[in-house]
Amino acid sequence: MEMAIDRIGDVAAVAVPVDELDAGNASELKRDIAPVLQANTKVVLDLSRVRFMDSSGLGAMLSCLRQLTAKKGDLKLCGMSKQVRGAFELVRLHRIFDIYPGKAEAVLAFQSKPTGVL
Repeated sequence: MEMAIDRIGDVAAVAVPVDELDAGNASELKRDIAPVLQANTKVVLDLSRVRFMDSSGLGAMLSCLRQLTAKKGDLKLCGMSKQVRGAFELVRLHRIFDIYPGKAEAVLAFQSKPTGVL
């Protein structure tokens, strides 16, 4: 999957380029985003194009977060549709992820709090 990556300072902002993130393409997302997660500690995933996400997609998001937190990094999500936000809320993942309305807010959130500090 072809992902557009914007570098904003030390933050990598990645646009997820699919309408549906599900069992059919979640492993492809994890595979294709792995180099971004290895090369960066501050990552924003822009989900504005995603209209549907099933448990496999949610699992892929958790996998990304785990990889980054293992190396003292962080992941922020932005641009969620109401339906995708509903899926996150259903399984209480909105309590684990930092979710922002847009990319600018998500990137700014990295500036206000040092990564890895509680």
